[in-house]
Amino acid sequence: MSRQKSPKKNNGLKNGVALTGIAFEMGIIIYLAVKGGNWMDAHYGTEKKYFTVIATLLGVAIAIWVVLQQLKRLNNS
Repeated sequence: MSRQKSPKKNNGLKNGVALTGIAFEMGIIIYLAVKGGNWMDAHYGTEKKYFTVIATLLGVAIAIWVVLQQLKRLNNS
């Protein structure tokens, strides 16, 4: 008799890998937003880091939206 893996264990591993990927995506999105904000502040010569703050907040909002979309997709599968 051969043993079959239970679907829950396989699905749990799949979800774990997906959640790890989500964490990396969040980090990359926020990192790129900060770098873009820094570049804009340097390019336009602003004294205060207005572009960095705005880009960072926008990056966090986008990252949260991406996470919610992927969690919705994981929940449906």
